[in-house]
Formats: sequence, C-alpha cells, structure tokens
Amino acid sequence: MTIRVLVADDQQLVRAGLSGIVDTASDLHVVGTAGTGREAVAAAAEHRPDVVLMDVRMPDLDGIEATRRITAAGHARVLVLTTFDLDEYLFGALRAGASSFLLKDAPPDDLHAAIRTVAAGDALLAPGLTRRLIAAYIDRPDPATTRPAPSPLPRSVTGREHEVLLLIAEGLSNAEIADRLYIGAGTVKTHVARLLAKLDARDRVHLVIHAYRTGLTG
Repeated sequence: MTIRVLVADDQQLVRAGLSGIVDTASDLHVVGTAGTGREAVAAAAEHRPDVVLMDVRMPDLDGIEATRRITAAGHARVLVLTTFDLDEYLFGALRAGASSFLLKDAPPDDLHAAIRTVAAGDALLAPGLTRRLIAAYIDRPDPATTRPAPSPLPRSVTGREHEVLLLIAEGLSNAEIADRLYIGAGTVKTHVARLLAKLDARDRVHLVIHAYRTGLTG
C-alpha cells in the first residue's frame, strides 16, 4: 500500500528536497506540494493525502492554523517539521491536532519512518523527546483557556487498557508493552484501538496528552 504525502514548506528548494527524499521510498509518494498555509489546506482537501509534512512558519496562513483546518476536516494526519527540537510553535501545533514532529535535519530514513509512523497512528516518534515536549505542552496551557482539573478515565476503560495507556504515556511501542505485560502484540494493538475509540483520540500522541490531562502521569 502506497502512503500519499503532501509537502508544505514556504521554500521552493526545501519542498523539492523533501519531495525527492520522500519519493525515494517505494511505499511513499508525493501527491502535491504547497508554498503557503492556504495552499496546504486547499491541496489537502483536493488530494486527500495520508500525511502532510507541514512547516510551522508559513506565509499567508501559518502552519499551526493550516494544521488545525486540515485535521478538523479529517483530510490527513499532520507531521510538523521544525528547525528546533523545542520550537515554541510546536505547542500550538499539538493543540491544532498535529500527530508528531520531526527535525528538518533528520536523516532520510528517519523521515521515511516518521511518515509511516504517522500514517499508521501506531507509535510515537523519538519517544523521549516527544514525551518531554508533551509534558511541557501540558504545563503550558493555552493562555486563552483555563486548564481543567484532572478527571478520571471513562468507566468503559478497563483495568488492562488503563495499564496500556500508562505505558503508551511512557513512550513504549506495542512490542515493548507486550513484553512488559506478558501479552501478545496483537492484543496490545486491540487495546490501543479501543483506547483511541473510547477516549476519542486521533492517535498515540493524543493518548499521551490525554494521560497527562487526566493526571495519570506527569
């Protein structure tokens, strides 16, 4: 199965470079590019890619608002590209619905793996760094809103699913969770799918955010 990718960056050379790198993988294909945030939103609606590579600093409409519109419409998952590992814009990107992020100087193999990861919604990229970012994000609520007090998980979440959620929040992969709980990887995948449905979460990144928001971890 080919993963369809949209590349959004305001620099033409960067767009061309990223597109070339993406297309070197046999299972990835660039279906379009965009040079502004508005172009990215329009291209996502037109091409319906699986993943959008989104630069946060975009003209016309910034990458954060473009991400919000794309994810709200359900047109694609968004992988945010950034120059800095703790770019302030990333906090807004997570609130806007981005699934994960990647540094622009990452090796091509890491870019390919990140796209596959986001397309599958199956695992966090660079768990330690992502957890640190999410922890900081939770500690910096949007100034326009009030952070709600921690609330318990829905009663429909089982004890085993609770355990799986805690391990997801630690950044463990399905295989690592299976080893920790002495259960099969397929069983873990089922628990993750049920958690996504019960918590109305887009992917594993947002399961982690939910865990922090409900006070399960910190």
